[in-house]
Amino acid sequence: MSETPTDGAGPSNNSSRTHRLGGAIRRTPLLKGLPKEVAVLSAVAFCVAIGFGILAPALPIFAKTFDVTALQASAVISVFALMRFVFAPVAGVLVDRLGERIVLTSGLFIVATSSAIAGFSQTYLQLVAFRGIGGIGSCMFTVSALALLLRVVDSSQRGRAASAFQGGFLLGGVAGPAVGGIVVAISIRAPFFVYAASLFAAALVTLIFLTRARLHEREEEVSHGQSNKLEELRTALRDKAYQAALGTNLIAGFVTFGLRSSVVPLFVVEGLQRGASLSGFGFLAAAAVQALVLLPAGRMADTQGRRKALLFGTIATAIGMVFLTLADAAVNGLGQAAMLGTILFLVSMAIQGFGAAFLGSAPSAVIGDVMGGKKGGIVVATFQMMSDAGAILGPLAAGLLVDLFDFDWAFAFAAVLAILPIFLVIRMPETLKRSGVT
Repeated sequence: MSETPTDGAGPSNNSSRTHRLGGAIRRTPLLKGLPKEVAVLSAVAFCVAIGFGILAPALPIFAKTFDVTALQASAVISVFALMRFVFAPVAGVLVDRLGERIVLTSGLFIVATSSAIAGFSQTYLQLVAFRGIGGIGSCMFTVSALALLLRVVDSSQRGRAASAFQGGFLLGGVAGPAVGGIVVAISIRAPFFVYAASLFAAALVTLIFLTRARLHEREEEVSHGQSNKLEELRTALRDKAYQAALGTNLIAGFVTFGLRSSVVPLFVVEGLQRGASLSGFGFLAAAAVQALVLLPAGRMADTQGRRKALLFGTIATAIGMVFLTLADAAVNGLGQAAMLGTILFLVSMAIQGFGAAFLGSAPSAVIGDVMGGKKGGIVVATFQMMSDAGAILGPLAAGLLVDLFDFDWAFAFAAVLAILPIFLVIRMPETLKRSGVT
């Protein structure tokens, strides 16, 4: 990818424009100064996340009503992630051929419809099938939404835009479980229909507020010189910055979405010998820190560089996993002095929340820089596949290590893996001031 501007503006003009935008970013809060599409996509993310937050805790419980094993109940969750991973390349091609708006809206309708039908499932296989179809729609939404977000903002806004988008997911993810208990009390099938309603609402938001004319104009601005999509991907894969973003997303998916979400609740109950509520407090601590740091992290990526923000995120993630390893070691080594293990656990979750704030914005901003402001469905899809792959492999690897050894082995393994992306980030070039289309 070229690092020289190709829009006719001289380097000095581009530099001064970037400086002015950077200054505005420091002064403006939240969504001020960002394109309207960022607010729309953030609202859509909130609708999706709050519905999923209501459904997720009830999903394995509903699966168990079909008299299946714990493994089969877990498979209902895994099939969703598996189909997201498998369908990602197709979603990328659809985005490049049909446009983000069509793919995004279609994906939301697919997930909404499949969720509503899943609520009427009469057999376990029906539930698995409809959740798998939902994973396809979810992949379409994620790839197209991120591709659109990165295309409609300027280079010096990408970090903050990604933070706002991630913030929508974060707020929805926190609010969903908070009201999920009320919904489940009505019926074990009710969460499916609430999730479907939230997705239909999100789809309507995209149809009403994402203007086709404006998106077409933005596409015309960057369509000149587009190359074959596979060649674009090959070019991106040779880019050290893209390699760093892929590696970071893979490990983030493995550690944050995979291992942490599957093993930490078990560690709290079996390792720390505490009630399940402590696990909730730990995840709340991570979410609270992430929410506080999310926008400053995006501003750092836009003003001080993607590389620095990525280093903050990757190093914090590795340190957080080290603290989690020490938490289990403290319990095993000190016996009754489990309070130290509890404190280390909460500290580790807060540190990981800090790191997640930077990894929620900086890698996406790098992808936008690599895309150069043009359509990049296949580039975004490959990036998204890394996170899904990590989310699939993380629980399996962690569960195996816990079964064979202990929790500290699983956490230590994750800590070692979390160190690897740091080296990729160190060797990557800064991409903040890249502009133009190759």
